Amino acid sequence: MRFPLLFASAAALALAACGNTAADNGGANQSAAGDLSQVDDKSLEEQVTAALDDAPKHGLTKDLFLKGELPADEGRRRQALLNAAKDYASALASGKTDPAKLRDVYTVPRPKVDIDSGLSKALSENKYREWVNSLAPQTDEYRALGEAFAALVNRSPDLPDDDIPGGGTIDKGDSDERLPLIVRNLKAQGYLPTGEQQGETQTQGLDGTRYTPAIAQAVARFQADSGLKPDGVIGSGTIEALNQGPRDRARTLAVAMERLRWLERNPPATRIDVNTAGTYLDYYRDGQHADRRKVVTGQPGWETPQLGSPIYQLVANPTWTVPDSIVEDEISKKSGSWLAANNFVRKDGRYVQQPGPKNALGEVKFDMKNDHAIYLHDTPAKALFSQDERHRSHGCVRVEGALDFARTLAEADGVLDKFDKAMATGEETFVDLNTEIPVRLMYHTAYLGDDGRIHYAEDAYGWDNDIATAL
Repeated sequence: MRFPLLFASAAALALAACGNTAADNGGANQSAAGDLSQVDDKSLEEQVTAALDDAPKHGLTKDLFLKGELPADEGRRRQALLNAAKDYASALASGKTDPAKLRDVYTVPRPKVDIDSGLSKALSENKYREWVNSLAPQTDEYRALGEAFAALVNRSPDLPDDDIPGGGTIDKGDSDERLPLIVRNLKAQGYLPTGEQQGETQTQGLDGTRYTPAIAQAVARFQADSGLKPDGVIGSGTIEALNQGPRDRARTLAVAMERLRWLERNPPATRIDVNTAGTYLDYYRDGQHADRRKVVTGQPGWETPQLGSPIYQLVANPTWTVPDSIVEDEISKKSGSWLAANNFVRKDGRYVQQPGPKNALGEVKFDMKNDHAIYLHDTPAKALFSQDERHRSHGCVRVEGALDFARTLAEADGVLDKFDKAMATGEETFVDLNTEIPVRLMYHTAYLGDDGRIHYAEDAYGWDNDIATAL
């Protein structure tokens, strides 16, 4: 199913632990503060309209800020331009929407920018366009998302009107009547050259109903970017992803750029960022990217919230006190023999799983400071990390190679010896970190991969729609 383009202008034993609202940007509908009397009406209009021409670079449109024709009355016209100038600046500085109003829980640190004083200075010096663009994230990822958004919007008219129909699997060398539609779709999404781009050699193997190596190579690239197995075999999952088309991907990119605008521009140099949509973790140490590994995050209905929450201690050989909700849904249905075999005991009226190879938290837990009982941890269900779909937990984040990762953090913090000794006891032991490690749990369905390409993750929680609707 295709969404309309938002912007017209442009296992079993291992239980898992654990409206249309605009952002309040300090009164964007009030006149901008500061002395703007020296900025004449003509200069104001030229500066603001020129800056808003750049809105598609940010996955936005001009009419989000200036709707319809400007008023004929000079005073109202000037006020509309000032409101648009401030609203646009605020949108680029910290987002057009307010994540805390879109979701019940959002505690990831956000930017703090003095829009009023910056706006007055920029307009007075005739530098509004330059200044406002500088408020957006200045990262390779943000720029790549913006470029991809613009390219997809430009290609959208080339998308076939009809979806690619379902059917049997198409393997290399097969003939299938759906191939012309598939090729046209891949061209519209930039995975195959268009007629203007094709040379004689590029044209070969793209026409007709035969699944040629040239098409298979493009399909494999598309699959890799879509989080699918890049085997070049066209099955139902690939057909479904292709049918989303450039319009839907442009929508996803625009939402992803909005989420990046929510983030502080200078995050801690040492931190852990978890993309709960893409199900991977990035570890930064002293400003350098030090590690990336797979994670398992909350399943729909048990979504991992978007939190800014530091790790303050490592727990070697953790016990697991089962939350009441999981007791009711799962543990209460288990037999006494199953509970005994999996090392559950009752303590103070609660079910507690003792340390050991079957413990749901694995060998190590990364304790975090938050009010939602969310943390990172190991798991005995290692096979989950080899799966493409890894939204399988009850909200907490399982980390691939967690023990190795814990030792990495402990060594950098100067507590590796303490941690190794704690592990050797076989008993639950708490190892405080000398310095807390900030963690950001974020939900990004489009992101820049470590291969330099844009990747797309399934919107497993349906949270993209909330942002799109709010915009």
